[in-house]
Amino acid sequence: MIKRETYMKRIRPFIGKELVKVMTGIRRSGKSVMLELIQDELRFNGVSEENFISINFEDLRYAYLLNAMALHEEILQRAKHMEGKVYLFFDEIQEVADWEKCINSFRVSLDCDIYITGSNAKLLSGELATYLGGRYVEFVIYPFSFTEFLELYHSIAPDASMQQCFQKYLLAGGMPYLANIRYEEDPVKQYLTDLFNSVQLKDIVKRNKVRDVDLLERIIAYVIANIGTTFSASSLVKFLKNERRFTSTDTVLNYIKYCCDSYLFYQVRREDLHGKQILSTNEKYYIADHGIREAVFGGNMRDINLILENIVYMELLRRGYKVTVGKIGDKEIDFVCDQRGEKLYVQVAYLLADESTVQREFGVYDSICDNFPKYVVTMDELDMSRNGIRHRNIRDFLTAGEWN
Repeated sequence: MIKRETYMKRIRPFIGKELVKVMTGIRRSGKSVMLELIQDELRFNGVSEENFISINFEDLRYAYLLNAMALHEEILQRAKHMEGKVYLFFDEIQEVADWEKCINSFRVSLDCDIYITGSNAKLLSGELATYLGGRYVEFVIYPFSFTEFLELYHSIAPDASMQQCFQKYLLAGGMPYLANIRYEEDPVKQYLTDLFNSVQLKDIVKRNKVRDVDLLERIIAYVIANIGTTFSASSLVKFLKNERRFTSTDTVLNYIKYCCDSYLFYQVRREDLHGKQILSTNEKYYIADHGIREAVFGGNMRDINLILENIVYMELLRRGYKVTVGKIGDKEIDFVCDQRGEKLYVQVAYLLADESTVQREFGVYDSICDNFPKYVVTMDELDMSRNGIRHRNIRDFLTAGEWN
């Protein structure tokens, strides 16, 4: 089991504190394992396992607890027989009706430490904010980074070179369970396709009561095909019209939002770097795991420039950056990243094949006059850094401890 220390470092300061710890992210990204890792940490610090109550609400054995009152009574009954602080671990809490009231009541009435997971961004909107107002802390759990993938893949293929590992990562992606099927091509494709169907059915169609499933599938297919490419809802409406599917921009935007709420897609807004404002049209979208794209759509190697962008974008999120696409006149910087006022600029390309490509990728920084780090990230093995702009091979960039 990968220890996922990146997340544990962030969670550790809150262990034992009264704030509710909320872990969100796409289905099967490793949220349940995070609950196990937290339990391991508590055991290591001398907490008795008898004080743990752990429930996965997708387990049919707990179907009788899927409403707030039933869960409340069950936990209070169990807690009566425990001495000291009670540690509550609730997996996929959104399956419980009115769960927010229940969690808030535990916080008030029990000496407890609460950890919950969920697969929908709405978990932290609306009523939860009302009931817990400022008394929770969120951690988004992403599929494996390339560094985490390396650690696991080397336990299966210890002699694989860094290049071979990255080639496998390009196609398989970072879903944690894949190690259990030893990254074998056909089982990987089947697992990721089933996962994608589960996200679509349970977290998008069922949760949002989507009636036109065919339209949703076409919109998802379009976004998957065009990850990392700017497009507008109106251009998608025109595309659908050509396929004899008539819909409105509002419907398209709603369906894409449902996908983002389920953590299947991430929206990246464009920022005018000279005007210092967020632009309201033509966002980009990236997929939570590029392996899912290969399994359900294919073409990761054909669209490798887009896949490299997707991999870098998800790594930026893992490291806690807020990310926009930078617009300067008629040029765009792939990623403008901010972390507590410290900036980082990243341009991603497949290969710097000729001087015109070099000029294009490095030239986007000509109008940026600050001293924050600027990177061009590619598959090239030779270092072509120039004019204070750092060039990095993508494998080295992803595995580097620090970028500043």
